[in-house]
Formats: sequence, C-alpha cells, structure tokens
Amino acid sequence: MPYASRILNHSKKFRYAQNVLRNDRAIVIRWFTSNARPSFYKIDEVSRSRQLGLGPGDKCGISKLSSEGCFSTTSQAVNPTKEIAMKMRKGNTLCARKMHASTIGIEFNRQRSSARNFSTDSGLPPHQEIGMPSLSPTMTEGNIARWLKKEGDKVSTGEVLCEVETDKATVEMECMEEGYLAKILRGDGSSGIKVGEIIAITVEEEEDVSKFKDYKPSTSDAAAAPKSESAPTPKKETAEVPAASPEPEVSKPGTPSAGDRIFASPLAKKLAEDRNVSLSNIKGTGPDGRIVKADIEDHLASHGKGVSEDPKVGKPTSGALDYTDIPHTQIRKITASRLLQSKQSIPHYYLTVDTCVDKLLELRSHLNSLQEASGGKRISVNDLVIKAAALALRKVPQCNSSWTNDYIRQYHNVNINVAVQTDNGLYVPVIRDADQKGLSKISDEVKHLAQKAKENSLKPADYEGGTFTVSNLGGPFGIKQFCAIINPPQSGILAVGSAEKRVVPGTGPDQYKFASFMAVTLSCDHRVIDGVIGAEWLKAFKGYIENPESMLL
Repeated sequence: MPYASRILNHSKKFRYAQNVLRNDRAIVIRWFTSNARPSFYKIDEVSRSRQLGLGPGDKCGISKLSSEGCFSTTSQAVNPTKEIAMKMRKGNTLCARKMHASTIGIEFNRQRSSARNFSTDSGLPPHQEIGMPSLSPTMTEGNIARWLKKEGDKVSTGEVLCEVETDKATVEMECMEEGYLAKILRGDGSSGIKVGEIIAITVEEEEDVSKFKDYKPSTSDAAAAPKSESAPTPKKETAEVPAASPEPEVSKPGTPSAGDRIFASPLAKKLAEDRNVSLSNIKGTGPDGRIVKADIEDHLASHGKGVSEDPKVGKPTSGALDYTDIPHTQIRKITASRLLQSKQSIPHYYLTVDTCVDKLLELRSHLNSLQEASGGKRISVNDLVIKAAALALRKVPQCNSSWTNDYIRQYHNVNINVAVQTDNGLYVPVIRDADQKGLSKISDEVKHLAQKAKENSLKPADYEGGTFTVSNLGGPFGIKQFCAIINPPQSGILAVGSAEKRVVPGTGPDQYKFASFMAVTLSCDHRVIDGVIGAEWLKAFKGYIENPESMLL
C-alpha cells in the first residue's frame, strides 16, 4: 500500500512536467541532483556549487543566479525516478558539469581569458583581476614597459594603467572600470607574460587596498601563467622574479643548499655558476631575500675577484669564443616565427624586371622644387614606388588577394605595408588606400609612421590590414637586387633595389647612351598568383615607373 501511494503521488507531480520543460530547463537538471530538496529552498554559494558538481573555482555567477531567482519557486518538490537517477549517476561527471553550465548560463571554462574577472575568494573583499590583454591578432605574450599608476591610486574608466609591449608595438592599456589599484603583480620591465596571466588587482573601496598587500593569485587562477624556474618545496612558495629586471633568463638551476631552497634570479645563478661561487655563502638583498646579480658582484669584489675576470665576459681563454648573448625583443620573436611560417607554408616564386627610372627621377626633381617652394616635405623614390605599386594592384587585382583553405579573398582596398627597420626589429606600418592618395600625402604618412616605428609607439591600427608589402633596400643601402619573404596572409611583396647607370645602345650602330635602371623583384604566392598574373602585374608596375606622368591621371 505505501508503494501504491508513492506511485500515485509521483504521477500527479509529473503532470506538470510538460510545463516545466517548456518554461525552465534548469529545474529539470535540479530534479536530477537535488535529492528531493524543494526547488524554492535557498542555499548558499558553497552548497549550490556542490549541488552543481562544480569546484571552488567555478562559483562565478551562482550568487547572482540566486538573487535573480533563476530557480523555480514551485511549492512541490519533484523527485527523479530510480531509472532516470541511475542513468544520471552513470553519466560522465564532466558532461554533467557542462550540462549544468549550459543550462543555467555559467561559462564552464578553466582557462583564464584576457578579460577582467570578478573574484570572491574567501577572506578577501570583492576585487577585479586584470589579465594581460591580447592587443594584436598574433599576440601570445607581452611585456610591461611601465606602469602609469601605482598601488593605491584611484583609477577611472578610460584612464591608462600601463604601457604594454606587444609583438608589434607598445600599446597603452586602459582601465575598464572605476576603482583603486590594489596590487601590481607584474611590475615595470616584466617580460614574457602570457595572454590572460594576472598582472594587477583593483578594488571598489579605498580601504580594501591594504588587504591585498601580500596577495598572490591562486593556482587555479594562474593557469595561464608560465611555470616557475623549478618545482617549489611544499612549505615555501617560489619567489617572484623581480619586476624591474629585464635580464635574459637562463634555464640552468642554481646550486641548492643542504637545507631550505635558495632563491636567486636566473642571471645571478648563471653568474655564480660561471664563477664557481656557492649561493649559500651569499645573503640576498632582493625581494624576500632573493639573491640578485648585484649580490654576486659585491661578493666577488669583496673577495678580490673582479667581474671582468669572467671568461665569458672578458678575454676568452685559449680556444674559447668571446660572445655576448642578446635577449630577443618581442617584435623580433614574432617576426621570426611569421617569416618561418611563411617560408615553410607558402610556395614562393620570384619575378625580376629592370625598370628605367630616368623619367621618374626627372619628375621627382620637378615635384620637389614645387614642394620646397610651398614649404612641403620632399618626395622620395620610395614614395613614387608605393604609388606605382598601388595603381598596379588596382589594375591587376588578382595580386591584391590572400589564400584561405576554402577560397581566395580579393581585397577592394589597396593598403600598402612599408618595411621599416629599427633597433628593436622590423616593422611594417600600413598606408591605407594608397591608390587614392597623392604623392605628398603618401610621403607625409610614410615619414610619420617610420618615426613612430623607431620610437616603438605604433598602434595596432598603424600596421594591421595591409594587402601588399613594399621593401626597399636599394635607396638606403645600395642593394642591387634581392628576394623578400611574403608577409602572410598577403600573396605578394615587392623587393626594390638601387638605381644604377648603365650603357645602353643608341639609335646608330656606333652610338650609345647612359640610362638609370632599377631592379625590382616580385615574390609571389603560387597558390594565388600564377606566373602570368605576376608578369602582368610587373608589366603594369614598370609602365607606371617608366612613364610616371600616367600616375597623375
């Protein structure tokens, strides 16, 4: 009899299943996990996370769901049948978690994004964790050039927090919300910071700043952070690398002592190893007693051993090489990886043609006289080459394209990247719609962008969106001819050599004359630009160079 009454009771409850499925799918999931607990029952954040099968790091959004009433307030509790409950127990736990997350709107993602995340860690007031943002499409890590705000400062929406060195330029990172900068986790000069790694903490109230003096991100929050140089001991945490030390990192571990682990910077470990100095005999002056390079140098000086005696820094020993290790800049690392990818994945072929530039040089001389009279800047041969390349791309649009696995994308804008060499590496700022701009405008933009590249102050808008590249080593360096590597995802790059005088036949059998010729080489992606198409583009380009008046039409 008791069993019959239970069946009758459950049958009445399941009459409302259709409405429940239609109105609130979250209740259905809750039926399978609540163990007959009434759906209106209020639970706290911890028990709710246990109920959903989530870990301590997956609590985001739970309290919000409770306050907004996302769970039903049905007065009757509905229990799952034994058969359905068994199926749920046999299901994969991870799948169950994902089903909960997709149903009640929780994003189940263990990896930290570059967005700012709200945190409610126990023992700490509400705060925002600011991660390293992705400031360019190819950025995987960045460096902190300098912080414009210090700990305790008030920050407002739109204010610049710090300057970040990306793979292409130095970009200002702005604050997204008002508050106070409570903790800077990666200081000035910090390098190799992965995208999403926490770099700072902000709070809403000024009195909460002091509570984050000793704050360190938890292991779950630091999933995107790079691993420390060696495994930490159970009772001691690995000290952070000093924020203002841009010294090159060396992977060789330092000399451990017999007791607790000795903390030292990578450069200090390397120097101590090269000079056969025991780290246990040195007292560190860095953060938390960390041994830094200056401590090693002071120890060597006090024992009568100058640092210049280092065989790798001073005079080499017999048979040894004298060298200096120069750390990679961010732009050089990205340029190297992109060029390697381009050369390995793009089928290059090269077309070279000689162009007579006598008329071009004559036109340039005439235009510069007009520019000087009006107070304008002088026009270079490279400005004329950019204009001719842009017009040739408009005439042969197949070369203004890029390859994808499903189609060839042909661009309607002619945006020319111009290769600029700086002390930090190679930059390629872009001249947008170069086919529609005059020579004076192109000249001003090239000079302005080149100066910004040398100052390492280019913005993403200054170098993104190019459809073709021009690299000129002829005018500045006198290179006669060379082949350039394509800048992906583009399909072509023009390498410009120097102009030189040559003897050419005259009209008569014993007559000759002098003319100036400039060699240019077009590197083509054979997947997009067939040989005939590349030849047609060079023919159009040569026509504009040898008859420069046609560029003014």
